[in-house]
Amino acid sequence: MGRAKKVVLAYSGGVDTSVCIPYLKHEWGVESVVTLAVDLGQGVELEAIQAKALRAGAEQSLVRDAIQTLITDYAFPAIQANALYEQRYPLSTALARPLIAKLLVEVAEEVGADAVAHGCTGKGNDQVRFDLAIAALNPKLNVLAPAREWGMSREETIAYGERYGIPMPVQKSSPYSIDLNILGRSAEAGILEDADREPPEEVYALTRPISQTPDEPAYVEIEFEQGIPVGLDGQRLSPRSLFQQLNSLAGLHGVGRIDMIENRLVGIKSREIYECPALTVLIQAHRELESLTLTRDVIHYKYGIETTYGQLVYNGLWYSPLREALDAFVQATQKSVTGEVRMRLHKGQAVCVGRRSPYSLYNPELATYGAGDQFDHKAAEGFIYVWGLPTRVWSQMHRGHGSHLGLSGD
Repeated sequence: MGRAKKVVLAYSGGVDTSVCIPYLKHEWGVESVVTLAVDLGQGVELEAIQAKALRAGAEQSLVRDAIQTLITDYAFPAIQANALYEQRYPLSTALARPLIAKLLVEVAEEVGADAVAHGCTGKGNDQVRFDLAIAALNPKLNVLAPAREWGMSREETIAYGERYGIPMPVQKSSPYSIDLNILGRSAEAGILEDADREPPEEVYALTRPISQTPDEPAYVEIEFEQGIPVGLDGQRLSPRSLFQQLNSLAGLHGVGRIDMIENRLVGIKSREIYECPALTVLIQAHRELESLTLTRDVIHYKYGIETTYGQLVYNGLWYSPLREALDAFVQATQKSVTGEVRMRLHKGQAVCVGRRSPYSLYNPELATYGAGDQFDHKAAEGFIYVWGLPTRVWSQMHRGHGSHLGLSGD
């Protein structure tokens, strides 16, 4: 099946993406395959992955370091938006996909490819994220998804690769499907598919079990500038160092574990295990700082924006007009979100214990019940009268009709 002459393949070094190389060439008639492995902080040896792609038949095997970009261009806007999918998942994997897609498009233009490819199956969310992002960035590029179409079982996929000299592990190193980057780790499949079974401890890698966390809490002060985390405990840090240090500290105290049944875009429910130590703490801390610096109406309106933002990212619409419009709103709200938030990390919990800002709207003299109280209590009566006037008028109009209106109390 000839679909393209030169293809750039998103390459992880795993079974599916490795088999994609000979499959594209021998089954679909692709003349040249260029692989792209992206370093997102997953901690793997990319030089070995690069060499493996060449052995599998790639014409070129490229590596890109995109850790900083992932944090600054994708994670930071999501933190400013307090983006969580279904109020729980901080989108660690979902945020990486539009970045990988962007790099695929850029490399395709650099090497003169007429198509890009990925190893996603037809059941997950990632296929949607890749396909939509690529279409948004360069709609002229063909997108190939061999693993979505070849119809092979895992055993057949391994056998196909061995026919072309691709070394395969004697046994699968993990029964789970794992995705890892500096923002977090996800695990699915295997016994996790039993929604009623507690995940075994072997599933986790970034966070300690509660029984092995320190008995004494740790305190960390996070500094924000216009909604972006810039330092820990008074020390300015690069985005990468900040995430590395906070991942380590929060993970030590068991913070950031998420076990959830989520609604995938393709219409099925999936049991997912996430570990997002730093991202979990940062979103909680950022929300606390907003509570101090944003007005009530902005905070309440932003709740809806945050939910929509999380859904867009999860559903693969990072490069969409709506996400850009939401970003404009979020950025406008972040001008005063500057200050420090002190978090206590202990036994799996991250709790805010202090916050301060030069733009704080909290006025102790208005909030206090002590001798320094400056709130005008007499003004409350008039306020309550005006505030409740619509309710009072409605009640007077409908008095005696309670039964008809469902207000009888019987």
